[in-house]
Amino acid sequence: MELIDTHCHLDCPEFDPDRAAVLGRTRAAGVRGLVIPAIHRAGWPGLLALCETDADLYPALGLHPVYLDQHQDADLPALERAIADHRVLAIGEIGLDYFERELDRERQQALFEAQLAIARAADLPVLLHVRKAHAQVLAALKRNPVRGGIAHAFSGGLAEARRYLDLGFALGFGGMLTFARSTKLRALAAALPCGAIVLETDAPDLTVAAHQGERNSPEYLPDVLAALAQVRGEDPAGLAQRTSATARRVLGLPQG
Repeated sequence: MELIDTHCHLDCPEFDPDRAAVLGRTRAAGVRGLVIPAIHRAGWPGLLALCETDADLYPALGLHPVYLDQHQDADLPALERAIADHRVLAIGEIGLDYFERELDRERQQALFEAQLAIARAADLPVLLHVRKAHAQVLAALKRNPVRGGIAHAFSGGLAEARRYLDLGFALGFGGMLTFARSTKLRALAAALPCGAIVLETDAPDLTVAAHQGERNSPEYLPDVLAALAQVRGEDPAGLAQRTSATARRVLGLPQG
């Protein structure tokens, strides 16, 4: 089986002690591609340097809404320069977060729409972070159409899911799918067309049930695949092939 982790923060300090070993175990688990999204400008150089060391690591650059206090006006033109100077797979992680109430919503909105404009100009897909803000994100995507992408850690309803699909997006499912208590999420994963779904870990966060309380890792992506196969009543090998093909399609990677 070949799996693609469409959202993994392998550049984070949590992996500094054993990053090479994690990558080795990840490959042994059948994961052949990892998308590494940025969260702030300060992390771009290290993220790009990491991805240059391994052809299976794909960089995405962006300004995460939760880190508003770390973003400056100059970061947007810097993003345009960075994607012109480097081979970048997507713009991300970007979006709106209305769960964190202290975050300035107007500033989030302006930052998000500016990055959508950059993605559109560069003809790049986007990796979306959305919490309690699906209506606002979907409205922004209508105003600023882009070349699709992935709604990361999707937790909306079926109607919202269909609206993302209509805009050319796939939906990312990760560790939360492995918890029996995630009844709504599991029901959604069972109801969606298979071509709508991609797999992710969001490592080092949102770990799988078998490693609750531990650092998450891309080597646990097969646990997500197993949970998806269970809720859909489908063969894991077939799901691995189809979710990887969807990831390649929405992200513009060569089909394996």
